[in-house]
Amino acid sequence: MILIRHGQSEFNAHHDRTGRDPGIPDPKLTDLGRRQVAASAEALKRHSHPIRRLLASPYTRALETAEIVARVLDLPIEIEHSVHEHAHYHCDIGTPRSRLAERWPALSFDHIEETWWPNLDETRDQLELRCQAFHQRAASLPDWQHIAVVSHWGFILQLTGHSAANAELVPFDPTRARKIRSAAT
Repeated sequence: MILIRHGQSEFNAHHDRTGRDPGIPDPKLTDLGRRQVAASAEALKRHSHPIRRLLASPYTRALETAEIVARVLDLPIEIEHSVHEHAHYHCDIGTPRSRLAERWPALSFDHIEETWWPNLDETRDQLELRCQAFHQRAASLPDWQHIAVVSHWGFILQLTGHSAANAELVPFDPTRARKIRSAAT
């Protein structure tokens, strides 16, 4: 399985410069972010296990990332709510399901709530529970080696212990035990 952190978003561009939350809910990718993702998608074409499924978080920056990857790899996009970001900043306020469905009519959002994102006070323990559930589900998928998942920095960090850069491809073997990152780490 390959985890893909979304490309640079409007939030990332501002936060990287200032260290402050710019207050942008559900930001889009920047032009740099789109270029980063295009390069990562090309790298995925050469992956040792061909990618046959593409899962994506329902945040706009992840969906825009998934669109680019899907176009390069000629794959449909499946929405995977559990891989969303650790809700902490304004960028982690999502877009209602009905508006996502209007913008991406070819995708199915029927399995998520209208307001699907958590409050901005999601704890590390709550994030860990999501990571554990995803890890177990991923391990049960017979095609896990052929799946790419578009996700976010906080989720990937909690799941793997790796701080992924924008558009970085992070290998993840769900059949191996993972070190659990507690709230103290």
